[in-house]
Amino acid sequence: MRLIRKVLTTLSGMLIAGTPSVAAAQEVTAADAMFTVNNTWMLVAAFLVFIMHLGFAALESGLTQSKNTVNILFKNMAIIAIGLLTYAIVGFNLMYPGDFSIGQFFGFAGFGIGTDAAGLTAEYNPGYTYWTDFIFQAMFAATAATIVSGAVAERIKLSAFLVFSTIYVALIYPWVGSWNWGGGWLAQMGFHDFAGSTLVHSVGGWAALAGIMLLGPRMGKYVNGTIRPILGHNVPLAVLGMFLLWFGWYGFNGGSVLSADPGLVSLVFVTTSLAAAAGIIGAMLTTWMVHKHPDASMVLNGALAGLVGITAGADVVSPMSAVIIGAIAGVIVVFAVMSFDRVKLDDPVGATSVHLVCGIWGTLAVGIFSPDFSILTQLIGIAAYGAVCFVSAFLIFTVVRATMGLRVSEEEERRGLDLSEHNMEAYPDYTIFTSR
Repeated sequence: MRLIRKVLTTLSGMLIAGTPSVAAAQEVTAADAMFTVNNTWMLVAAFLVFIMHLGFAALESGLTQSKNTVNILFKNMAIIAIGLLTYAIVGFNLMYPGDFSIGQFFGFAGFGIGTDAAGLTAEYNPGYTYWTDFIFQAMFAATAATIVSGAVAERIKLSAFLVFSTIYVALIYPWVGSWNWGGGWLAQMGFHDFAGSTLVHSVGGWAALAGIMLLGPRMGKYVNGTIRPILGHNVPLAVLGMFLLWFGWYGFNGGSVLSADPGLVSLVFVTTSLAAAAGIIGAMLTTWMVHKHPDASMVLNGALAGLVGITAGADVVSPMSAVIIGAIAGVIVVFAVMSFDRVKLDDPVGATSVHLVCGIWGTLAVGIFSPDFSILTQLIGIAAYGAVCFVSAFLIFTVVRATMGLRVSEEEERRGLDLSEHNMEAYPDYTIFTSR
């Protein structure tokens, strides 16, 4: 009996001692599974943002003349390459320096990207790996220059645009981004821009404004005090571009949760969708009342206006607030397009109206519709980004204009940039060859 009691006591002790080990193993397994889920969602969000570049290409080419289609598409292909490479070389470590060498204003962690074994585990980040962090953020980098592409379309030299884009995306975008997303001085103040109404869209919008001011309008746009519309050549392509952008925005905003948190990702999807829908209705009703007919190009810009408007606060406003934000953005974008035309600032695709004006509105709306954030702080952030980005872009464009020229000749513009810059056409007339 003593022997049996001793064996049972020993086994019981072994089981009790082993219990924490089993629990610990289960806990590690659950943590690993959650890490994999978060990391996978962030990668999915990254390729959704990548799809947005296809949306920009379709939208911009559809809203411009057919003779400039190849040029538009070429710029959009080049921009994603410039964005990824410059972000790897300098942008990532400029935007997320870790430590700031000049107050909370400027920091730089060195050239290139790289990580040790910890960068592939939760030791780097509770939600995803170093490489996932880089590729998700890199997909945002080229968006600012893509916004500029549409605004300066149909008259800027390709070489001039590519030089500007390289400098702006490599240095200005990540530097000012560090003020908030990198933990800089605006982050310390409590400025909130969830996914980039200001940090991405207004940063691109301020540069677009500087570009169109220095370039001047397209030939024939403003004649004898009248505004002459230069119609886009392919409305179906433009609408397809809008829907691709809306689709990609689920990664743009949803990925900015920085995890696969089911509650917050779901909320962001809802606020994003409702704001876009309200933007369409707002723009549709406004154009119907002002122009006496519903304008399809204004309505598609209304959808984008709603998306830009909700991007700053998609995580902190209620669904009904998102409807109001989107609807107001849809109204604003119509009057913004009309206002820019009145002062002879020619923007073929309405990029400044959508990304700059509605980006400002969306950032300000955070302070209006969320009690946790200050309107004054949001205004300070808007002003800071406006001052630095506009002046920086204006200076870069000015230097480019003085050294290599900014605008194509009148003959090249009249002929079209496809032939004058690329010696090819998007829509060649095959009847010329078949009739021979």
